[in-house]
Amino acid sequence: MCGAQKDGRRAPELPKQMATLIEPPPLDRSWALFVDVDGTLLEIAPHPQAVYVPPHLPLLLEDLQARQEGAFALISGRPIAALDDLFRPWRGAAAGLHGGERRRPDGSRADLDSGDVAAALTSARTAAAAFALGNPGVRLEDKGRTLALHYRAAPELRQKVTRFAERVVAESDGALRPIGGKMVVELVPRVFGKGRAITAFLAEPPFCGRVSVFLGDDLTDEEGFAEIKRRNGIAIRVGQPAVDTLAAYALPDVAAALAWLSGTSPG
Repeated sequence: MCGAQKDGRRAPELPKQMATLIEPPPLDRSWALFVDVDGTLLEIAPHPQAVYVPPHLPLLLEDLQARQEGAFALISGRPIAALDDLFRPWRGAAAGLHGGERRRPDGSRADLDSGDVAAALTSARTAAAAFALGNPGVRLEDKGRTLALHYRAAPELRQKVTRFAERVVAESDGALRPIGGKMVVELVPRVFGKGRAITAFLAEPPFCGRVSVFLGDDLTDEEGFAEIKRRNGIAIRVGQPAVDTLAAYALPDVAAALAWLSGTSPG
């Protein structure tokens, strides 16, 4: 059964001035810990397949899983299968495709039904492929149930990519929505979202009844921060924060995030 937060383990009071982020308190083993991947655990790469995974990172994930008594999950836009490939032999709780996929700590799955969006995704996929072909520097990443248009190689096309995504969403008649990120716009079923994935985990053991904590670095993580803030938890922005971020705490970069998670000082 899931109950209230554990007595004596309340989250620290949130700062009144959200524009000035502060360093988070040390990681407590009683918390429910959720962590984004790209830009938080891994440095951003020119394309998703080019990321470098430090040799110690899978061991850190296994250690976090043990230290938090199973109340630890990755929350990513990548498919869960891709997370398994990156962090082998770790294979723990995770939400992939912005919450469209979800694996519990015991390995059972609770993937979301994306609803009647197959036709919308097929149409969006065809249009996105043609758009990427006609705009050098734009690359389409087809994740099956979501689509991502990367423009890191052509940052000057940001507005054009955004307008295209808005048009595709309008043509989907509400089935899809855009999620902006660092040099990427993703088209996802409207029912997907990182905040919803965190909510689902927190309704189940071993996450329920714990202070909720989420580390993320991007616009795609703000929905997760909103859910954490609603629960008076600890939302931590990694890297240079957006002015309007919902996070109350900050770590300067990936190295600092890894140090915080491992309980050490960076460097």
